[in-house]
Amino acid sequence: MFTDKLIERIVELRNHSIVGIDPHYSIIPDYIKRDLIRDNGDNIETKTEILYTFSREIIDNTYDIVPAVKPQIAFFERYGSWGLRALERVCSYAKRKGLFVIVDVKRGDIGSTCEAYSQYYLGDEEGSLSCDAITINPYLGKDSIDPFIEKCIKGEKGIFVLAKTSNKSSVDIQDKICDNKKIYEHVAELIAQLGKGYEGERGYNSIGAVVGGTFKEEGEKLRKTMKNSYFLVPGYGAQGGKAQDLTGYFNDDGLGSVINSSRGIIGAYKSEKYRADYDERSFGAAARRAAIDMRDDINRYLREAGKIAW
Repeated sequence: MFTDKLIERIVELRNHSIVGIDPHYSIIPDYIKRDLIRDNGDNIETKTEILYTFSREIIDNTYDIVPAVKPQIAFFERYGSWGLRALERVCSYAKRKGLFVIVDVKRGDIGSTCEAYSQYYLGDEEGSLSCDAITINPYLGKDSIDPFIEKCIKGEKGIFVLAKTSNKSSVDIQDKICDNKKIYEHVAELIAQLGKGYEGERGYNSIGAVVGGTFKEEGEKLRKTMKNSYFLVPGYGAQGGKAQDLTGYFNDDGLGSVINSSRGIIGAYKSEKYRADYDERSFGAAARRAAIDMRDDINRYLREAGKIAW
């Protein structure tokens, strides 16, 4: 089962944090762009090679300290078929390095359309991306989730359903009251229900939830509702989420969440905290340093809370 294997790697590395690969063009060091454009011309193929080169360096510097990476499809998809090919190369490279690959796609549809999505992202046919897990938008209801659950069960894959996201305007819809509960609470109950009966050896199923790290009280409430669901937690670092606010996202066994950081790690070489020690040519080393600091930050507060999984 996906979660059992993920937990095994988390415990082995003693790390609940993962790296979000969001290759904003502005975050990529100028020397990579300059060198590749000089050698290959300023065209879409070169631009997607820039994405791959940057992502590969991040992976090379973090694969042995984090259990997973989370590529964001938007930064690749914007370049059309060339971008999607770059994403496929990034995912394949990360898997060869032993990383779990969670692709942030936020897909949600019904019927044959949903089947097609599930086959590309989680299937095993020729041409499938075949990553380990993806994010799912539940707005269309249970029909938009079922085909992905089938892949979770048969193919040892995982999904993370959007429940309470980290952006401030999530309250516009997710916090609306319906039948005396907020919308995100209804979604959480659906996620918990869908995962029943599919728990692995460690007590967690593969139907997880996206729960933003910027809403501490809501995250703690959702932990109680979805005791057997793994959380994918965005919002740490650049969006304001802090390690001391995340201990309630974990169960008493010290498990239950993976915490994502994107810009805070892949753009660490630009940050005030690290730029004195790293320049753009050592951006990979800066990312590694930031990933280690994040790991230690999270573990410190979990240790203080008595929630250590190893």
